[in-house]
Amino acid sequence: MSIEPPAAIHGIPLPTADASGDELFRMGMLYSTGQGGAPLDYVSAHMLFNLAAMRGSVEAKVYRKEISQEMASEDVAEAQRQAREWLAHG
Repeated sequence: MSIEPPAAIHGIPLPTADASGDELFRMGMLYSTGQGGAPLDYVSAHMLFNLAAMRGSVEAKVYRKEISQEMASEDVAEAQRQAREWLAHG
């Protein structure tokens, strides 16, 4: 029996497995600023910036580094765990 990943973060749909680095980056921006219906959520933003960076977004690498400096190490670890989980289910 496999566990299905959550369909959304805070009611906003998760990106699909084929999302581009740019799409993931834009979604991370929503969470990092609390705009576009997304709550201000640095863990979700870091997760999305991490995934975007893995898909080639140079901007995401910069924002991921900046946002991580504002986060507790436990929150960064949680964001990394969530990114791994998303990749495993993608």
